[in-house]
Amino acid sequence: MPRPLQKWRVLPHGQLTLIDDGLLTVVGELRMPLGGFPRRITVARLSDGRLVIYSAIALDEPEMQQIEHFGIPSFLIVPGDLHRLDAKIWKDRYPGLFVVAPAGARRRVEEVVPVDADDVDFKDANVRYLTVPGTEGHEAALIVKTHQGTTLVVNDLIWNVQDRPGFGGWVFHALGLSGRKPFIPFVAKLHSIKDRETLSAQLQAWAALGGLNRIVVSHGDIVGVEAPLVLRELAHSLAA
Repeated sequence: MPRPLQKWRVLPHGQLTLIDDGLLTVVGELRMPLGGFPRRITVARLSDGRLVIYSAIALDEPEMQQIEHFGIPSFLIVPGDLHRLDAKIWKDRYPGLFVVAPAGARRRVEEVVPVDADDVDFKDANVRYLTVPGTEGHEAALIVKTHQGTTLVVNDLIWNVQDRPGFGGWVFHALGLSGRKPFIPFVAKLHSIKDRETLSAQLQAWAALGGLNRIVVSHGDIVGVEAPLVLRELAHSLAA
């Protein structure tokens, strides 16, 4: 992984997309020898206009201004200790940010940026932070409810990076970095998942969320079709 950034540096990224009321996302790219690897920032707006920044990515100034117009950056969620790259520079830009990292990741995150808490209540019934059971505090997620339904935002537990053509695509697949459908990556199984049975139960519980219509992942495409079924299949894969 690249070293955490010390100054504002914008890596390649796409455009801001409004995926639901009060929910923005941008897909960026980490350059690797065999091709770019996708990463995502998600921004949730609370009912009072405060913003929750999940897995921060430095963006070009027009996109940053759009975010500032969207609301007030107030919470910075560093959802795992592998997602520290842009944390310091976001805190430098917005010193008032309340930084949250799950307990199992807190020590490594604090090597980059001071952490205010490992749990948080946004005082908004429609946006909830949780540390994912079965990961020993290494992964954090968000549940966002709107009148259109429920969105689950996860970090490294689920990837949806599609297979690519050519030799580079073969290597990506062989390393477990891509697949034909959403999958639990090897890096999560190795680094974050400590109790498969507990995590499997959590995936099943998420699948039962009322109105679940999408899963926003940090790496890859948003899962916007049959999200509950995807979670149940992943739960079964853990239990197998």
